[in-house]
Amino acid sequence: MNLSYKNRIALHYMIVTTIIMAVAFVVVYFVVKGVVYRNIDGDLSYEAEKHIDEIKIVGDSIKIKNKKEWEEREHREAQVNPVFIQILDKNGAFMDRSPNLKENKLKFKTKATFGGSFNEHLNDRAIRQIQLRIEQDGILKGYIIAAMSFESSKMVLVYLRNILLVVYLVLLASLYFISKYIAGRSIKPVKLVTDTTSRITKNNLNERVPLPPNKDELFDLSTEINALLQRIENAIERERQFTSDASHELRTPLATLRGTLEVLLRKPREPSEYEEKIIFSLGEINRMTETIEQLLLLARFDSDTKIPSDISVSLATLIDEIISRYKEEITAKDLIVNFRNDLAVEPMVSEYYARLIIGNVFGNAVKYAKERTTIYVHLKRVDTKVICTIKDQGIGIKKEDLNMIFNHFFRSNALEHKNIVGNGLGLSIAKKAADAINATIRVESKYGVSTTFIIKF
Repeated sequence: MNLSYKNRIALHYMIVTTIIMAVAFVVVYFVVKGVVYRNIDGDLSYEAEKHIDEIKIVGDSIKIKNKKEWEEREHREAQVNPVFIQILDKNGAFMDRSPNLKENKLKFKTKATFGGSFNEHLNDRAIRQIQLRIEQDGILKGYIIAAMSFESSKMVLVYLRNILLVVYLVLLASLYFISKYIAGRSIKPVKLVTDTTSRITKNNLNERVPLPPNKDELFDLSTEINALLQRIENAIERERQFTSDASHELRTPLATLRGTLEVLLRKPREPSEYEEKIIFSLGEINRMTETIEQLLLLARFDSDTKIPSDISVSLATLIDEIISRYKEEITAKDLIVNFRNDLAVEPMVSEYYARLIIGNVFGNAVKYAKERTTIYVHLKRVDTKVICTIKDQGIGIKKEDLNMIFNHFFRSNALEHKNIVGNGLGLSIAKKAADAINATIRVESKYGVSTTFIIKF
């Protein structure tokens, strides 16, 4: 059966409520029935015990005492619910009966539990009767049967049953419409989520699902959907940023390569000129290759792709290696590197991420340091953290640019330092690598004097 979600909710609600109502009505009916039977059975037991004292036993004969007085009492009094009495001998043979039975006889059940009540009929009318043993000195002498009309009680029970059945059917019909209404209201937030998400496209990812006022399961669902939309929007934004960054950075070297090759094709040139232009073109290709590799690395960080980092290395050893890698640039600018290690125990760090962090920060220090100055590298421990400080004596960073130096392609005051090669991606990579291993990078700078990077592992 292919039902909508709304109708399935209504159906389940109806089924559960129908079962509960049915159980409740059945319990009510049987409780009332039990009360009616207990009242009648109590009266029967009382009458039977009372009339046992009104019989006389002579040998095997059992008779009712003062039978004529009983008949006169019946004529004098209007009996609303008369009691019928019948006496039997120990073999179940008829011995005597109350005057109101006239020529009728009550049925004797040999297999009935004595003292227990049961339903019977007298002249096609329902009665309730009880039969007790008559004993003398512990010897069974016979039986006494007491009966009362059950017609009015039976009518009450039938009427109650019919009323409950009608009410049950009316409530069931009402429940159908109520459950559909409640189900409709219940799924209204879900429909709102559906309508909102159906409007969202790749070009309209800023729309969000309205949060319900109550913090329930639907609130959690809406929150998770909004978080999912935010992640999708961030991923698409990273894709757009990557495309924009790549096209922006590659356009200039490609244009330079094109211009250089077109110049070479205009007229024959000396081999030395060809060699010079080819070397220049290779430099531009290397620059593009480096930029592409850095962009791909940033894209991997942005996509939360885990880069293998299970190899650990001593931080001091890693810094020594990085300093050695920049030996040629350090010598060319006549720089001094002052590396001080105040760590008693060598900390182990992720080689891959730490190399990206220290390599990019130290490389910038070498690149932007003034000639014949000192670069200070200091390792120390503060509480449980290892602090690596890298300070140069270079061009510095303007105060208003400090908050942007980790942005892609940002270079502070780049037009005044065209001689310094770079694309503004190194510090972005360092920041992403630090975030990947829960490290932090902080920068302090005095424009025209020095820049200090504080890296906390």
